[in-house]
Amino acid sequence: MSTQFDSEGFDLGAADIVEGDNNESVVYEIGGSVTTQQKESPTKKQCSKQESCTPIDKAEELKEQGNQQFKSQNYLDAYDYYTDAILATPYGESIGLSGDELLQLKEEFDEGNRERLMEKQRKEMEKRRNSRNNSNGEDKKEDDIEEEDNDDKPIETFNPPRHIYGHKLAVYYANRAATLLHLERNGEVITDCDISLLYNPTYIKAYLRRCTANERIENTEEALKDAKLAYELDPTNKVAQKAVTRLTKIENERLEKLKEETMDKLKGLGNSLLSNFGLSLDNFNAVQDPKTGGYSISFDQGKK
Repeated sequence: MSTQFDSEGFDLGAADIVEGDNNESVVYEIGGSVTTQQKESPTKKQCSKQESCTPIDKAEELKEQGNQQFKSQNYLDAYDYYTDAILATPYGESIGLSGDELLQLKEEFDEGNRERLMEKQRKEMEKRRNSRNNSNGEDKKEDDIEEEDNDDKPIETFNPPRHIYGHKLAVYYANRAATLLHLERNGEVITDCDISLLYNPTYIKAYLRRCTANERIENTEEALKDAKLAYELDPTNKVAQKAVTRLTKIENERLEKLKEETMDKLKGLGNSLLSNFGLSLDNFNAVQDPKTGGYSISFDQGKK
């Protein structure tokens, strides 16, 4: 499902910022009209004509060719150039991991965290059982106490290994994500932005593009998280500000609707059980105390 945006809502143009030399950027609205554009550096190095060109120089040239194709709205060609820039970037033990390797490492780390969390929950259940079966606690062993201390350790946060050209790779992946937004390949947008943010966790454009993709697939919870992260990184960013305001409203409405649906289901279940006694939930009145916020329940047998 494709979500339409306008200047009063989420500015998709901000998701289409393509990074150039010296942090230059070009911003496009839906349909390709230019919102802002900085001039291209006249001293850009042409690797194809330079024998001393390094691999990262070649990658930068490929990125610039991708930018030109993007400006011309040739999004498939731009995608290919950004992909070539990613592949042309040096990788290795002394340089850093590729995007696929980095993403796999993150997934393995997350899986390890999930296993540790499940093991922690298992031990907590075991301790509760032991506590019920042995309330005096005399049989507790010292190694059980050590396990309790270890269980109190917080879940670790993934810290990606550094890549020498990480900030450039973050741009290549995020620029490719911008082309994928136009091609409506939203799942790939999210993956490319994931990798971009592993290389550069403070890259606002990657957060905004992932935000757009998540909202398009109606994952407003994750979209709001990305909008908030972008806003925290730069509170002056107007696009992030608008996204947070708008997505907060959408998410609150979604949660309210979910709460109402859940309450309707619980009410139906309650009425089904009470019907065996000739009663319904209408026989019970809940009145909230404005001072404490608590509820008092009264019974009215006359209601049906």
